[in-house]
Amino acid sequence: MKFPISLPSFRTIDPVYFGLGTAVLFGCGAPLAKLALDGVSPMILAGLLYIGSGAGLLLYLCLFSFSRPDNSRNESALKKTDIPWLSGVVICGGFLAPFTLMVSLQFLAPASVALLLNFEVVMTTVLAALAFHEAIGRQVWTALLCITTACVLLTYNPEAVTSISLPAMGVLLACTFWALDNNFSRNISIRDPVIIVIIKGFGGGILSVFAGLLLGETFPGGSSTLAALCLGFVCYGGLASVLFLMALRGLGSARSGALLAVSPLFGGLLSLLLFSGQFTTLFFIALPVMATGIILLLTEVHVHVHTHHHLVHEHRHGHDDLHHMHVHPTGNAEQGDGAEHCHCHTHHEMTHAHPHRPDIHHRHPHDKRGGGQRKD
Repeated sequence: MKFPISLPSFRTIDPVYFGLGTAVLFGCGAPLAKLALDGVSPMILAGLLYIGSGAGLLLYLCLFSFSRPDNSRNESALKKTDIPWLSGVVICGGFLAPFTLMVSLQFLAPASVALLLNFEVVMTTVLAALAFHEAIGRQVWTALLCITTACVLLTYNPEAVTSISLPAMGVLLACTFWALDNNFSRNISIRDPVIIVIIKGFGGGILSVFAGLLLGETFPGGSSTLAALCLGFVCYGGLASVLFLMALRGLGSARSGALLAVSPLFGGLLSLLLFSGQFTTLFFIALPVMATGIILLLTEVHVHVHTHHHLVHEHRHGHDDLHHMHVHPTGNAEQGDGAEHCHCHTHHEMTHAHPHRPDIHHRHPHDKRGGGQRKD
């Protein structure tokens, strides 16, 4: 039996749907974890979830290696220049964020934490705009406002104490670490997403388990450990993280982070089904507000004259777009316009106008007027 040797081709799918897929999986993770893993030590649980994500994808690669000894996965391998970004992803997203959150959780009501966690999408956007100069227009800012407002409504509890105490600052710090993770991940999303998630899963997972043991936590039973590993592969890393990296390729960190913030909606829906809850008035208020934000992201039109400077890089691509017009050497078997492949290629300087998002080819700066001919 032959297994595919790379991720399927998804170039015809709007990357917004990758972000929504991430939100569905991540949102469903919390109620599933509560159902199957209630009572497991928090840091050990975080470590097992991350290790499960790495282990599941490593098994995926092992199946490929038996099927295709040449291991031609059509994805760009990590480079030495990616090590700082990858280290930031592992340390900030895989260890510091969950560690800071778990420590802070001991001193805060869960409802307060749920409200404070909405800060992640705000911080992701701020860092994307200010530190990484990602273009964000009025329509995207409006979408972010709608999604963040809906998240606050979904997690609002009038009995929660939301004063900014030291533990509350800890939750905000955890959100900042995850925001850094989102933006660091954007800078290496051009690389093989499976390898990135494997490294993040094992790196962050081992650090979290070690920290848990230092705090006196213990491992759960065999069935709970297996459940945590499987859940981590599907919802907390693994498949969810691969989808998120694919969203980052096409959308940048601000838009991908906004879509990830939709996860409380799906988590709330699954919780109602699993735990026989009831729909609240705030749920029906939040639903159209969140839908408005998603529609704004789906219908964003960003057009202006922009220049692509001379660039040499390597990533998975085809030749049926406006940017990959290079010629392959004679005899190369992957010259077909529709076939995706990966090799080092050159982009010559070019100026043109067409609808685009801050994908891996459109992370150019914008002037104060938005590029003059920009529409968003």
